[in-house]
Amino acid sequence: MLRLAAFAVTSALAAAAAGPLPPLPLGRLLATPDRLTIAMTDTGNRHLDREYRLECDPVGGDHPQAEGACARLDQFAREGKDPFAPASQRQICSMQYGGPATARITGTWHGHRVDSTFRRTNGCEISRWDKLEPLLPSGRS
Repeated sequence: MLRLAAFAVTSALAAAAAGPLPPLPLGRLLATPDRLTIAMTDTGNRHLDREYRLECDPVGGDHPQAEGACARLDQFAREGKDPFAPASQRQICSMQYGGPATARITGTWHGHRVDSTFRRTNGCEISRWDKLEPLLPSGRS
């Protein structure tokens, strides 16, 4: 019994000397997986006008460039940027027209619900669309 008590005290002292244990990485384990649906219309390319599914961590779905799209979204996350935020109403946009293409993205990304629409109706919206390539396929390649 004395040996057991000595072992318990020695183990407790050793654990205290080693310092606190690092936190468990439960945040990502409990987080909602990244799952997005991208519905594209009026792109001028009948192969792009359809609905795509994209999953990240692990990469999956039927998006034609799933790995590149997830990598681009990871880049936004590292930079602390929201790729689905609407264009600022305070910016001046060129009055160029990029065509009638529309993309609606819904789902979850980094634990946040997404419901965002992208168009190519002026310079700001074209830039916003292009920044999401390859998530939003352009058909230019």
